Amino acid sequence: MAYSYTNKKGKKYFLNSKDVTLKGGRNQTIYYFSKDERSDSGCDLPAGKQVVESPKTGLPFVKGK
Repeated sequence: MAYSYTNKKGKKYFLNSKDVTLKGGRNQTIYYFSKDERSDSGCDLPAGKQVVESPKTGLPFVKGK
């Protein structure tokens, strides 16, 4: 089961991750939230990261501590 976050508006979001290759050839893992739970890309909150909510839109995002 993926990490879930409920924002101030009461909407529930699920954390997903994806490994991407940047233009320089370096691999990086990106984290993003979705409204539906995805079994193939769902993940737990990584160590050393925290969830922050955008004050304008209420959308959550992952930020390093």
